[in-house]
Amino acid sequence: MSLFIPAYLAGVLTILSPCILPVVPFVLAQANRSFPRQSFRRNGLPMLLGLAFAFAAVASLAAVAGGWAVQANRFGRAVSLVLLAGFGLGLIFPSLAARFASPLVGAGSRLAAWAEGGRTQRGRAQGKQAGTLSSVVLGVATGLLWTPCAGPVLGLILSGAALSGPGPQTSALLLAYGLGAATSLAAAILAGRQLLARLRPSLLWVERARRLTGAAVVGSVALLGLGLDTSLLQRLSAEQTSKLENTLMTSIANPLGGFGQSANAAVPDTLSGPLAALLDRPGWINAPPLRADALRGKVVVVSFWTYSCINCLRALPHLKAWADRYKDQGLVVVGVHAPEFAFERDRDNVARASMSLGVGYPVVLDNDFRIWRAFGNAGWPGIHIVGADGRIRHQATGEGRYDQSEQIIRRLLSEANATGTAGSSQPVEGQGTQKQADWSNLRSPETYLGHDKAERFASPGSLTPNEPREYRHPAALPANAWSLSGNWTVGPEFAALNQAGGGLRYRVHARDLHLVLVPGSPDRPVRFRVRIDGAAPGASHGSDIDEQGLGTVRDGRLYQLVRQAGPVTDRTVEIEFLDPGVRAYAFTFG
Repeated sequence: MSLFIPAYLAGVLTILSPCILPVVPFVLAQANRSFPRQSFRRNGLPMLLGLAFAFAAVASLAAVAGGWAVQANRFGRAVSLVLLAGFGLGLIFPSLAARFASPLVGAGSRLAAWAEGGRTQRGRAQGKQAGTLSSVVLGVATGLLWTPCAGPVLGLILSGAALSGPGPQTSALLLAYGLGAATSLAAAILAGRQLLARLRPSLLWVERARRLTGAAVVGSVALLGLGLDTSLLQRLSAEQTSKLENTLMTSIANPLGGFGQSANAAVPDTLSGPLAALLDRPGWINAPPLRADALRGKVVVVSFWTYSCINCLRALPHLKAWADRYKDQGLVVVGVHAPEFAFERDRDNVARASMSLGVGYPVVLDNDFRIWRAFGNAGWPGIHIVGADGRIRHQATGEGRYDQSEQIIRRLLSEANATGTAGSSQPVEGQGTQKQADWSNLRSPETYLGHDKAERFASPGSLTPNEPREYRHPAALPANAWSLSGNWTVGPEFAALNQAGGGLRYRVHARDLHLVLVPGSPDRPVRFRVRIDGAAPGASHGSDIDEQGLGTVRDGRLYQLVRQAGPVTDRTVEIEFLDPGVRAYAFTFG
């Protein structure tokens, strides 16, 4: 039960997140429509409850179901876009709808009139019921379109659902999150109604406000339909949301029981709590299996990562620096490798990647996510700092806030050691794929190529799951869209090239472009060529290709293909594979 309050409050905080912006016009439309004749109880409240319940239902299903659920959600989103577009157009052009009887505009006008609770031949009571029901319908449609910024609290809920399977607790937590968002949006509706009441608007002013609100609704529908909400809000949402929710979880409680407690408690005689999950685990790298005496009484940093995750790679320079800087003061850094893709489960792959990435501290494989669940980890990367008393003192999900984490490490080491902590913190700068992202220019979101999570696919015709098929590139790509050419088989997790000469394209706005690739077999490397806007990359080549754009896939990992040398602008990046068999998993950016 300890997560219900953080889930609800994290939902409330969504009003401060950029990801709520596309939903606001739909909510403000309700405030405008309900003034002055409709009450909030009959109009605004049903819409918000419909939003919360629809979000909880869709998120619960998506967390545990397969590709069919993704396809069903896409259909639901399309229907919702049409419905809300009609609603917005009905607000702008009610006379046009009545005059020309356009199906879309007419439906929107009837819905708008329905939402206003107009009287029917059966009387006023039936009008009230219709207005309430229509508000619920609009709320459900909005809930199908809303994609909140995935911070630590929501990440913890969804990862728990994916790992533990469906259950009433997951749905209840998602509902609590949705109700929190509905609470903050209800405050926005009530504030809008109060503002209208204070202005004592004339009928002309109300009509103008109605049309402006309708235009905002149509604009949001266009933003969501084109996927521009993801590209425009991506660079603002992740860091802000994670910061807000990490502060929330720190200030409330740790679901595991030791969060934020004093580090002056006595050192336990036996190892218990989450740290005990590290013991007796097979699959250690860089060290023999850790024993209790290696962790008891020590300050321990536990880092959850996976080696093809760009966010994890950019956190590595800080973890390596802490392990080296404070090892003499008793700090122990442990990497917990929790795989995202199937090829990351192989111990040899993880060992080879750890060596290549310069990871020298102990790493344990967590293929069954048992350690993940013991720590209540919320996503990649996840950092958990455990005090000498064996209790978790700090948790952080995602990139950033490294200075804060290091200050906590230094304080805990000072409390644990009578001699204090020597040295001082120093700036850390990563290289290659471990270099900090150019956040000010990062407008492209992580994009999966398997049909279970694929989005913004632009080749003519939709993806054909699990069957070989010829694809071709479109004449032009919209922002953050991708396409295939050649003969591919698109599975749940990756797209596999069946014949040489096939390729990928992506319309990107970011300094760096990466692609997770795996050869068909270890003894058959795959050659490829990269072009940027149809030309060799030159100085903008990534660390895994040369200036001519040539590279080779020899093992499964993240490949850096582009690092723009000049001003970051929209680019079309094309990857042509000269050999068959490659498997492409995901684009990531920096």
